Order: sequence, then structure tokens, then C-alpha cells
Amino acid sequence: MKHSITQTAVLAGFLGGMFAAAPATAADKPAYSPGASDTEIRLGSTTAYSGPVSAYGAGGRTAKAFFDMINANGGINGRKITFISLDDAYSPPKALEQTRKLVESDNVLLIFGVSGTPTNTATQKYLNNKQVPQVLITTGANKFNNPKVYPWTMPFWPSYALEQKTYVDYILKQKPDAKIGVLHANDDYGKDHLNGVRAALEAHGKSKALVSVQAYETSDPVVDSQILNLKNSGADVFISATTPKFAAQAMRKAHEIGWKPLQFVTNASASISHVLTPAGVEASTGVITGNFAKAPDDPDLVNDPEVKDYLAFMKKWAPQENPKDLTSTYIVVNMMKRILERAGDNLTRENIMKLVGSINNERMPMQPQKIVLHTTPDDFSAYQSLQLQKFDGKRWVNID
Repeated sequence: MKHSITQTAVLAGFLGGMFAAAPATAADKPAYSPGASDTEIRLGSTTAYSGPVSAYGAGGRTAKAFFDMINANGGINGRKITFISLDDAYSPPKALEQTRKLVESDNVLLIFGVSGTPTNTATQKYLNNKQVPQVLITTGANKFNNPKVYPWTMPFWPSYALEQKTYVDYILKQKPDAKIGVLHANDDYGKDHLNGVRAALEAHGKSKALVSVQAYETSDPVVDSQILNLKNSGADVFISATTPKFAAQAMRKAHEIGWKPLQFVTNASASISHVLTPAGVEASTGVITGNFAKAPDDPDLVNDPEVKDYLAFMKKWAPQENPKDLTSTYIVVNMMKRILERAGDNLTRENIMKLVGSINNERMPMQPQKIVLHTTPDDFSAYQSLQLQKFDGKRWVNID
């Protein structure tokens, strides 16, 4: 991923009433932390504009386009948004370096929407020690949902445990005697997904269904040998817990060697333009993922008001990007917008954390009706469910 890891005033109507009221300040006097003032709110983020997962850079560009649009329509509560997004190259040391710059030199109010488990891990302790919100980060690793230890960190991605449970439940329903192989990144992101697979299988009493586990380094050029090992293990189900480049490679290699398992790819690497198309339609058709956003090219949603608004935004403000791939970014920035709207004149870091911890059974524009977002002060993991979808060669289609 987060991805990260930018609607007119009409959108506010979709987003109203989702948070508990923010506490008023004395005599309604504005309250500010660094990065906020009467005229400006400074937001920081990093993502991979370069390096092995540079596909994530599209999310950063789209986030900037969103806030450009917001500013063109008067900002938020009369304040313009200064959005500063720096390149972390999906490198933990680089992420920490850039985050320090955002906090100490650029004086941002908060860090949000950062993609990736390794990059967010690298900055989590620093931001919590500085008491700077690290919010709406696009990673589902369990370590980021721990308000007692890290009260300034809030994830905004389905947990990897939830994602893998969704896949395993479906797999065992369809293939009770499944033999499962997993390819995973040899980092916190990949290991957390693998742990999710193991936990879900154990809950079903099916631990032995996992017949092969193959890891790769993000610096590896290819994953050909890992795919060959998975095929040779006899696995008839393949779970790809990978970043985009390697997800595409894995699909293509499986097709080349004639391996045709029931195949799953994590939603962080379910991009049509960056993964499925490069892998080849013949290789990616039939792949399944657990999504949490409407497909903008779904013909059944052609008259959906949220889809229309989303596509209009992308056409006007981010025409160089593929709208099929950026619904998750759109969801994140809309949530950020709503948090800032609700904060009103109480733009303190403490109030931001109160708001992200009180999302009450809501959803964002471009999310299916079955998706429910809910947080409490003790549980910042917002996602409660996912929508299984299968790629039909052109688009994602709901399968449950």
C-alpha cells in the first residue's frame, strides 16, 4: 500500500453527521497546533514516487489534485489546504527522513495517507514521540491499531487479518480440500498477510492446507523461482501478498508455466492499469481480491451519483491518472476533508485524534453499501467487512 500511500461542496452532503461533536474551546476562540491558522491548514504525506513501487505515486498526485479542487472552491471552513507530499521511494530510512522534514521544517499539522507497512513502521515511534497525528495511513498491519501504546497512529485500510480471513473463508467454502500456496514480501507487510492466512486457517482447523510459503525481497528483480516452487508444491490455490510490480510478475509467470490455481491478490495490488494489464489479460482474468470501493467502470453503476462525481473530479483535476485505480485514494482524502470540516476552529492535534477515534457506522463516497466504517477511542481499525470481486478481463465484478 496506506495509498499513499485530492469535490465540490456537493460532496459534503454525502459525508455529514458521521462524527461525535468536537469539544468547543473556551469562548469559541480558535485553537491551533503547529500547521494550522486562521487562513491555512498544512498537511503532510509521503509516498513512493520512485523505486520498486512507484505505482503508488499516482495516489499522491491524485490527493494533491483533490486539495487543489477544495482550495478552488474556498478551502475548508475558509482555510486553504497546503498539501505537501514527498517521495519516500518505499524506503524506511527515506520515509523517516522526509517525515522529519515535513514536521520540523514544513511545520505540518499532521501526517496522513502514507502507503506501506515498512514506511509507516519507520515513522511511527517518531510521530508518536512528537505527538503528531499519523492518521488514515493506508496499511492494514495490526501494529498500527494500538491506541494505548501508539495513541497518535490511526490506520485506514482493511486489516490484513480481515482481508486474509475473507479469502480463506471463501477458499474453504469453494474448495474444502484446498492446497494453498502463499507468495509474500519479506517485510512487515508480507509477513502480516502470511500471519493472517495462518490464523484464518487455524480457526477452521485447516492449518495443513498451507502447503508452501515463498518469500521475496523488494530488491529482487523477479519472483520466477518462487512461482515455480509454488506450482511444484501441488498448490491449487495461490495467495499473492505482494506489492504491485511483483503481483504482476507472479500472475504472468504462473500463466507462462501453465499453473492455473484459484488466485487471490491483495487489494493493495489490485490495480487494473499497474498490475492486471501489465500481467496480461490472459494471465489476470479470474483473479480475486477483497475490495472496499465501487468500481467506476461498472456498467451497473453508470447512473450512480457518487460514481458520476468521482469520474467528473478525475476528468477535470487528475486527467493524467487512471480512475479505475484511485478510488481508495479518493476515499482517504474525503475522510481527511470530513475530519477537518468537523474540527472547525479546534484544529489541534489532540482534537484530530478524538475525531478519528469516533467514526460511527458510516461509509465514504465510492464505497459499497455493505462497507461499514466504525472506530472507538480503543479501536482505530475502521473497516469491518470487504467485498469479494473477480477480474473478468475488463473490470472487477462482485462475486458475493
